[in-house]
Amino acid sequence: MIIGYSHWGFLGPGIHDTPDGGRSHRRVLIDGLRERGHEIVFLQADRDLTEAGHDLSGTYRWNGGLPDVDMLFLEWRWPIPGRNTTRCVSPGHTCDLHRQQQLLDHYTAHGVPTLLWDKDRQLAPDDLLRHVHNVVVCEPALYPSPGAVSLLFPVADTALRCADPLALASAPRELPLLYVGNQYDRDDAFDRYLAPAARHYPHIIAGKWPHTERWPDLNFWGRIPFPGVASLYRRAVATVLLLPDRYAEVGHMTQRLVEAVLAGCLPLAPTTIRGADRFTPPELHITDGDDAADRIGRLMNATPARRAELLDACLQRLDAFRLSRQLDTIERVMADLSAHRVG
Repeated sequence: MIIGYSHWGFLGPGIHDTPDGGRSHRRVLIDGLRERGHEIVFLQADRDLTEAGHDLSGTYRWNGGLPDVDMLFLEWRWPIPGRNTTRCVSPGHTCDLHRQQQLLDHYTAHGVPTLLWDKDRQLAPDDLLRHVHNVVVCEPALYPSPGAVSLLFPVADTALRCADPLALASAPRELPLLYVGNQYDRDDAFDRYLAPAARHYPHIIAGKWPHTERWPDLNFWGRIPFPGVASLYRRAVATVLLLPDRYAEVGHMTQRLVEAVLAGCLPLAPTTIRGADRFTPPELHITDGDDAADRIGRLMNATPARRAELLDACLQRLDAFRLSRQLDTIERVMADLSAHRVG
């Protein structure tokens, strides 16, 4: 099947000052689809080349026109005032939203099967696209919206198969607490779960946090290059899984869980996350910042064997994110949409 794939991000490491959580899993997904015999044509701008100077044209194909495709796959984009809602000639404008609308008008409106992956929970509950016969909405949540399909952020099967909990747990870790991620809609969770714990231990908070006045005593590093994320996690004993409320309510876990576990950093999950036990074992659940501080202390003093047990429990839970499972989901959606189109 020829899949027209729309994403506003990177396949490689990209550039330093840009948000794109998809870098952790997008290429894994694309390569998995290709290995199953599907042809991928990217329909947004080649930002790897134009912004990062990373030429991947020998491996992947971009098309700025409207080529024939069997299916449209959208990583959903939404209006961002001052960025993609302005005129194309405006300073700072990005054309992702305009291009997405062009794709919807050309493909979806004319019956082409469309998989809409709402990776940031930005598609309105009453959006008419949820009721279009040739559109299936997917969400990276354990408990997706009514009518939507669960499609989680994939982790390569080989990465799970090769992960060695004891080796990861036995490596030296001098940093008690690490948080990697951006501020967006996380202030309340940060205040409740991470800030109190951070005041007890040396820590690093990496990511875009433009408003830190409330926490002058904490160690904010700012954004770090994408390749540096894994090396930071390998230094850390624990992290805290901070989610916006709209994510926590539906068990929508970000890529941070996978990044941490594969690097041997134990993730502490607030009990307010729906389905928390499906992400981490109960020993890594927290009710507030003091609880987080207590558990970090225990993890620092735990034997490598004990930390390995906890990591193994986390790795087992990552099976839900396994690439092969996500590919099966996509192919089921493809088959259903194609059958509907033929019918």
